[in-house]
Amino acid sequence: MNLDQNEKGKILLKIARSAISRALKAPNPSLTIDQSADWLNQPGATFITLTYHGELRGCIGSLLACDPLIEDVSNNAISAALRDTRFPPLTIAELDEISVEVSLLSELQPINFTDETDALSKLQPGIDGIVLEYGTYRSTFLPQVWETLPQPQQFLARLKSKAGLAEDFWSNDIQLFRYTVNKWRETDFLEAP
Repeated sequence: MNLDQNEKGKILLKIARSAISRALKAPNPSLTIDQSADWLNQPGATFITLTYHGELRGCIGSLLACDPLIEDVSNNAISAALRDTRFPPLTIAELDEISVEVSLLSELQPINFTDETDALSKLQPGIDGIVLEYGTYRSTFLPQVWETLPQPQQFLARLKSKAGLAEDFWSNDIQLFRYTVNKWRETDFLEAP
């Protein structure tokens, strides 16, 4: 059975919500998908983003495709709901109020640059997710973050801050990697009244 990207997205969203419901021991409609489908058992790297009335409520993910996609989505959904240290664990009372977003990442590609100005010129706003690494410091922003940080300089400064570095820090030992995402939000599939 060949599924288009939207059908795959709907399935991944159901897997994420079902995993959260199970973790919260909430009533959970059974998943009516073929969990043995080949594409779900291929390695995949995902981020699960939860929003509550439009505000971020949790976001956890994987940068490298190590686990089968179905496991990666389930594990990251549970972690976004219960283990994002920026927020208290999600409660059953909030479950029906959250919106789930699944981002499926492409492979990481190194960005070659000579200095910070060159690095900034190679960022593609609205397209690139970026991973920053410097020694033990590491952070990432999904491409969706460009919506709130549209300028490359601002984007990179906040990425450094997220890693625990000063926003104006620079070293030629910094490494940058880019990736793209296919993303699906539950709100994209709501039926019109």
